[in-house]
Amino acid sequence: MEPVDSPVPWIRDHTQKYVETNGEEGHDWKGVPTLLLTTKGRRSGQPRRTALIYGQDGDGYVVVASKGGAPTDPLWYLNLVEDPAVEVQVKADRFAGRARTATGEEKDRLWKLMTSIWPAYDEYQANTSRPIQVVVVERA
Repeated sequence: MEPVDSPVPWIRDHTQKYVETNGEEGHDWKGVPTLLLTTKGRRSGQPRRTALIYGQDGDGYVVVASKGGAPTDPLWYLNLVEDPAVEVQVKADRFAGRARTATGEEKDRLWKLMTSIWPAYDEYQANTSRPIQVVVVERA
């Protein structure tokens, strides 16, 4: 089943360019690395794909469920909580992964990693009362 890309026009355009060029265009976005994450829609079962800024921690990829500091979690995060089996594309490398939410000291450490890549995450957290989650994706 072909994934449905983000309904947000600029994210959808970014994602499509990334796919069409195997990440040659799109991996580097505004000076930071991005990957494509595909989750399974928790209601529809339809694959849902979005582009996200990432960091690396050992063999794992780290992403932040920020939604720009919106009051609710992004849908992709809710989907992977329901079903942690995901698909990932980093440049031309596509693989099955398993996602989990970081907690405690690991979350604190990875939050610092991710704010070193994209400092605006601290602003996003300051603008919302919900805890912004940090997700680790490892190869399945």
